[in-house]
Amino acid sequence: MKILTVAVLIVIIMGGPLNADNHSAAHKKITLKLDGTSEVSVKGFIAPIGETVSNSGKNWDPLTNMRVTDPEKQHPASVFHAFLPDKPVSVGEHWKVEPDGTLELLRQLHPNPSLNMHINTGDSYGLWACLRAYNDEFADIVFRIHAEFVFEDGWFTPSQFAGHLVINRVKESIAFFVMRVPGGPVNFDFNRITPIGRIAGMGFCSQVELRAGTQGLLEDIEFVESIIQTAAERALVLRFYKSQQINWVQPDQVLEIARVQQKPIHAISIDGPLADESC
Repeated sequence: MKILTVAVLIVIIMGGPLNADNHSAAHKKITLKLDGTSEVSVKGFIAPIGETVSNSGKNWDPLTNMRVTDPEKQHPASVFHAFLPDKPVSVGEHWKVEPDGTLELLRQLHPNPSLNMHINTGDSYGLWACLRAYNDEFADIVFRIHAEFVFEDGWFTPSQFAGHLVINRVKESIAFFVMRVPGGPVNFDFNRITPIGRIAGMGFCSQVELRAGTQGLLEDIEFVESIIQTAAERALVLRFYKSQQINWVQPDQVLEIARVQQKPIHAISIDGPLADESC
């Protein structure tokens, strides 16, 4: 069982699921390719965790002393084919990421990554990508992956792995790549198997990351078609969590909206975030 902080949200059900793809129907479709014969130098980082984990994990050596497996590694560019769609796509369109290439990259961080989440509530599994922007030279793919690291006696489960793959469309090469666990205040949980039962806890790690190419590249590119980062993230989170298809309403707005729309108020007590795997 996961340890969670209690919170209370109030929501009004205001219609059907949100559709993140309607806006992209008229957009131009482009083909994304990579030259698989080249190599990409990828750097890996895991910051120390020991002081930021909850008390139940402070004496668990595999967690508190977790270090990156390979601080720098050459990967064939073919590994990154996992992030490419198998057909032309338009801005805002999303597709499934292939698992094999993803696992190969994650092994640079830890020798035993898994995409089969050990605690699954029905929407934990998945690897999804979205075309956020492009011009004649570059294309920016945003992705979200749910994975965890398996220890001999437990699991380290980040909130998510999120990132960008920027492709040079002219050279068919990788211009920039980052895959990281987003910031906190809590961005992972753990489950440890002990002789007296399973122990659960949570914590914050300032950096769990893979990176290649030119940092800051996206800041200098002017795209001809794009959606904002939050819209791309929204399209991806909808692939995982049905709860995100609800139109959530802030508590201070609920009474007025209910009065105007003549709809009932549904008050729901929850004990953790609805949109990541951290707790």
